[in-house]
This record gives sequence, C-alpha cells and structure tokens, in this order.
Amino acid sequence: MAITHEYRTRSDAVPLRSFKARGRPSAIAGMGVYAPEKIITNFDLEKMMDTSDKWITERTGIHRRHIAEPGTTTFEMATKAARGALDAAGITAADLDMILVGTSSPDGPFPSVACRVQNELGAPGAVAWDTLAACTSFVYGLSIADAYIASERADTVLVIGAEVLSRMLNYGNRGTAVIFGDGAGAAVVRPAPTGGGFKSWCLGSDGRGYAQVTAGNIEKGAYAAKDAAPFIEMVGPDVFKFAVDIFIRQANEVCNTAGIALEDIDLWVPHQANFRIIDAAARRIGLPLDRVAINIDEYGNTSSASIPLALEEAIRKGRVKSGDHVLLAGFGSGLTWGACLMTWV
Repeated sequence: MAITHEYRTRSDAVPLRSFKARGRPSAIAGMGVYAPEKIITNFDLEKMMDTSDKWITERTGIHRRHIAEPGTTTFEMATKAARGALDAAGITAADLDMILVGTSSPDGPFPSVACRVQNELGAPGAVAWDTLAACTSFVYGLSIADAYIASERADTVLVIGAEVLSRMLNYGNRGTAVIFGDGAGAAVVRPAPTGGGFKSWCLGSDGRGYAQVTAGNIEKGAYAAKDAAPFIEMVGPDVFKFAVDIFIRQANEVCNTAGIALEDIDLWVPHQANFRIIDAAARRIGLPLDRVAINIDEYGNTSSASIPLALEEAIRKGRVKSGDHVLLAGFGSGLTWGACLMTWV
C-alpha cells in the first residue's frame, strides 16, 4: 500500500493511504434499510432539556431522529435491513459467503451481532464477524468485501451498518443527545462487470484523537468502569475541524488514485454527522449540494448506518444511474476514516 501525496490543512495531519481496487471487481448489487417508527423531533427535545428547534437546526441541520423502543436490539434492526438488501439483490441467505456488521452499539461485548444475523437469516456456514471503526465501519466493511471478492475467496458478501445509539445517550447533555439516532442499512456486494464497481479506496486512522468521541470511561474501559451506561461524549469543535479536513483530503485521494476529476463526481454520499460539516466540505471540494446525498435532517447521526441510509435513499429517488461516479466517505471515533470511489453498475 503506497502512501500518496498529501493534502494537509493542519501541521500534524497524518499522510493518507490510498490504493486502487485490484483483482476481480466488485459492486453493490442491492441495498436495504430499516429505521424505527418512533420519531423524536426537535420540539420534543425542547420539553426534555435546555434546547430549542432553532439551536439544534442551526448547529446540526437535524429536525428529527428515529429512536428504537426500549429493548430493541441491534441485531433485530440489522436483520431487517439485511432482508431488504437480499431482496433487492435477488438472492437468498443461502447465497451468502460472508456477513459483516459494523456497529458501535452491539447488544453485548460478545458474541458478534453478525453471528446472530447469520442465524436469523438462515445462512449457516457463512463467515460472520463485527467491525468496529465507529462511523467509518460501513466503509471498512465494504473494503473487506471488495478484497475477498477480488481475491476470489468470496462471491457474495453482506455488509451491514446498524446502531441503537439511543441507549448510550445522556439527555442531560444537549451537545450529544440532540445529534444521534437509530437505524440500519445493508448492502449485498458481488462481482461486477468489467469497467464497473469499486475503483479506489482511502482508509486510515489516527489514535492520537481517540478521546475526541468516546463512550464510557476511556481510561478504565466502558465495561471495567462499571458505569450504569457508557454515555457518548464528544469534543465538538475538534471533531468539526477534523471532519471537514478529512472529507476534503479523502475526496482528493480517491479521485486522484482512480484518475477521475473531482468535478466528475456524480454523487457524494458522506457520513451524516452534521450538515454544517457536509456543507463546508462540499464547498471546498467544489461540489454543488444537488450532487450530495443529505438526509441528516430526518435521521440525525446514525453512525455506521448513516452512509447506507443515505445511499439507499438516493438510489430509491433515482439519483444514481449506471455509469455514475459515486463517492462514499466516512469518519469516526478512533479517529478513523474511510472513502471509496465506484462506477455504479
């Protein structure tokens, strides 16, 4: 993996690693999503804490978020999204070689959510495990699927991003409680026709920023601390600066590696963390918002589920057609980041 040229906006920014997709090409063959029926609006939150619809909207762009009923498990939502993806791809669970679940909110430290999804779908024997890269988990999962298909160790991989983040929210902290929601999204990845599918990747992490977004006691560990609940904490200004910077640098990296100009991107699907972050990055990249998938107003930040939720919505609304250049880009706690460029098939 070669280190390519850098797009530094901070003196301490790490060099990014990008690479071309090699071997047998792969592409997304079908997607499915699930969001809980219960909705909490900004006006609902006004009654729960010291905040207002105006304050939340101006700072985040969020109006509503879907919240799971108490007792809802991550694996239940992941399975519902998975069934939709299987149907959209025209396959059954028996066709799956691998199931990957990205989540920051598993139902327990072990076993994996992926194994429960495998059992629920009825895909015995398929390789199954969870990926934890916070909000970047779905893109990390796609990269694993692409690598296994490229090497012909798998033909059909199910990648899921699923979160029940509401059980980690402290509604006394308006800095985080107003941001996050629950949801799940899934994609079936299969071999692609020549000329289509994933073209390039940019993946990495910087552990120096591990304390910028946390859940639980980061010194003792969320479980060792014996907290009543591992609540999400975030250093908002630092995350904002990092997010805008990494969005811009990733976009340049994957486009340069694939040999595609930024202005030729037909649709950018960013992690839905904050509208102001997306808007600032899009303006600096030079992409008009009509070429950016944005649905944070409806779902809030659903972490690993945000990119598949936004991409599936764009597909459903006819914003993606064969031959389009589609850029997915995420960032998350860790700090982590991941982006890919694909030609839609």
